[in-house]
Amino acid sequence: MPSSPSVPESTAGPQDIEPQDTEPTTIERARRLTDAVTRLRRALRSSIRTDYPWESLPMAQVELLQTLAAAPLRVGELAARQRLAPNTVSGLVGKLLEAGFVDRQADPGDRRTARIALTPAGRRQLDDWQRAHERRIAGALDTLSTADRDAVMHALPALENLAHALAEPPA
Repeated sequence: MPSSPSVPESTAGPQDIEPQDTEPTTIERARRLTDAVTRLRRALRSSIRTDYPWESLPMAQVELLQTLAAAPLRVGELAARQRLAPNTVSGLVGKLLEAGFVDRQADPGDRRTARIALTPAGRRQLDDWQRAHERRIAGALDTLSTADRDAVMHALPALENLAHALAEPPA
């Protein structure tokens, strides 16, 4: 965030000085969290690709694999869970089919549709992805001070609750 130009003390009025003891607004907190999450994701993806060059799946494909790890789903169900357009999910599924990470299975409840399921190769890819990220994050956590590491760990339940709140449909 660019800093504002400094105002000489002699010309600064009370309206020009930000109080030091005020709480940040909800928007300011959201902006700071958004920036931190964006930088964390970018740094993690970049460092993983440097440390583990085989890790080249786009995040959207990884997220589909993660969703399919629980159970096979129809494209429409995947689209709804990922909050993506069905044609976008169809394109992503096509790439995962080509890579051999998913396959189509008959839907026992409706023979006219197919469910998309993780293959053993897809499960291995997802497990490798998860382990690589865990190793990378563990290494980065080890570089932090004990206080920072503890603060990150204490923030996890609140971050998980925030992720859950964001996953809920807007009121």
